[in-house]
Amino acid sequence: MTKRSFRDVWTRSSDGLRLHARSYGDDRATALPVVCLPGLARHAGDFHDLAMALTDPEEEPPRHVVAIDYRGRGQSDHDRDPDNYAVPVETADLLAVLAELEIPRAIFVGTSRGGIITMGLAAARPEMVAGAVLVDIGPVIERAGLLRIKGYVGKLGQPRDLDEAAGMLEGLFGGQFPNLRDRDWQTWARSTWEEKAGRLVLTYDPALARTLEPIGPQSEIPDLWAAFDGLRKAPVLVIRGALSDLLSEDTVREMRARHPDLDLVTVPDQGHTPLLRGDDIIGAIRRFVEHAEARAAARA
Repeated sequence: MTKRSFRDVWTRSSDGLRLHARSYGDDRATALPVVCLPGLARHAGDFHDLAMALTDPEEEPPRHVVAIDYRGRGQSDHDRDPDNYAVPVETADLLAVLAELEIPRAIFVGTSRGGIITMGLAAARPEMVAGAVLVDIGPVIERAGLLRIKGYVGKLGQPRDLDEAAGMLEGLFGGQFPNLRDRDWQTWARSTWEEKAGRLVLTYDPALARTLEPIGPQSEIPDLWAAFDGLRKAPVLVIRGALSDLLSEDTVREMRARHPDLDLVTVPDQGHTPLLRGDDIIGAIRRFVEHAEARAAARA
């Protein structure tokens, strides 16, 4: 495996869908693996910079990093039944991938939806979670952010080219990411659409919009404190965008009060979700991974 490569991993879900993941680094490494879980309408490619940094052959110890495509995202099969785009089903898919890769325990990096799955996994299978990075997600999800996401997931349309796609994204997210430049919006566009048969199509199933239909101005949004408390024996790093409308400062304060080993990184001038690139963010995650590894070794 070359320094800048990954291998594709394929497995089947319990209902027969083909699931994809990216595998970086040495899958025989003895260090705890890192498993990356993307947001609702995102995919494994979001973690490429982070995965490459964590598996740099010049860094010790050697490490294995896996980034998941949930069903309906990235290279995984779409589901004919949109009701299956649900956290319990996606958690079962995650377990299928981890079984295929023989990963019984890992440090998880969960962005938004991925953080929800991580908290749920910790509540049900705490022995699997040696540490958790929660990227702009917590036990209380703000209604304003959910309504904003509902307004665009599956509804972005088909831009004529990448320039138009980048402009669409800047129009949607420019307020939450005021310092991004043209090349950043182009990069974002290339990870949101892909070219197929001469057309730009979304890198996720537009039917994902179905999962957000129940969200409204008065709908109940259950909290996830019970799931979050499943992480009490594992170290946690919260990465919050300073401009986030999904994870509030009040929720983060309560998380810190309830958890004895929780650290916080706030990313200035970014909203939901902070971009996992740049030396500061990747360095913070690397240090957390080392901390989680040391704590797991001390408990062994």
